[in-house]
Amino acid sequence: MTQFFTTTDGTRIAYTDQGSGTPLLCLSGLTRTIQDFDYMLPHLPPCRLIRMDYRGRGASQWTGAATYTVPQEAKDALELLDHLNIRQAALLGTSRGGLIAMVLAATAHDRLLGICFNDIGPEIHKPGLARIMDYVGRNPRVKTHAELAEALPANMPGFANVPATRWLAEARLHYTETPQGLRITYDPALRESFLNAFKGPEVDLWPLFDACAGLPLALIRGGNSDLLTQSCADEMCRRRPDMGFANVPDRAHIPFLDEPQAVAILKAYLDSVKIPPTSSV
Repeated sequence: MTQFFTTTDGTRIAYTDQGSGTPLLCLSGLTRTIQDFDYMLPHLPPCRLIRMDYRGRGASQWTGAATYTVPQEAKDALELLDHLNIRQAALLGTSRGGLIAMVLAATAHDRLLGICFNDIGPEIHKPGLARIMDYVGRNPRVKTHAELAEALPANMPGFANVPATRWLAEARLHYTETPQGLRITYDPALRESFLNAFKGPEVDLWPLFDACAGLPLALIRGGNSDLLTQSCADEMCRRRPDMGFANVPDRAHIPFLDEPQAVAILKAYLDSVKIPPTSSV
């Protein structure tokens, strides 16, 4: 059941909180919502699963392009943990969510129990970035979920052996069908914010990954990902040889997280993070 809390700047943020045990805060992809993690739910071991819609996405309040930034979203995530009286949580970060997780490792390390990255690392491969820039903030040209489901296999290179039912589920999860056609489930101003974030010289994100020192880590990569290269994943593993790692075959950016390889990593990751004796703020 979706609930809401208000951040210190007055923004209404949607979240869900279910189960008990080790808190697992799930941070979704750039344009995604709470539902980004639906497929993995039946496969997770018992835990306290917390999901949030970033500002400007899903059921959360729209606050304008200037506020749709990784640092702001990291701050909102911490405020959600504070609202729930959770001192420390394990993180699962999909794409954008993994960048937020690294920022939290650098700025609020003591609030984290560990990080599992889903197809993201300190180097963002330009072909994948260009593909995202092409669609972010834009409504699909097709008019119905069924039409989009038929188009997705061709529009998502690198994915194979995905049943038609999954593509239809994806269309329904991430777009709203209206009499005027399909509509994105987030503020179109996110496009402006995203494009602005990549203007200017490249920023070295490896110090953020290195800031994860001391935390249990795991990495799930789509075997055909155009955003996280194998060479970047290899370097992450070299720097953190204790990090759990899986390449998920027949997947690009991003794995659905119900693939056997992804489920195995998630289970091992949750086993590696332990809820501390005092977990409330």
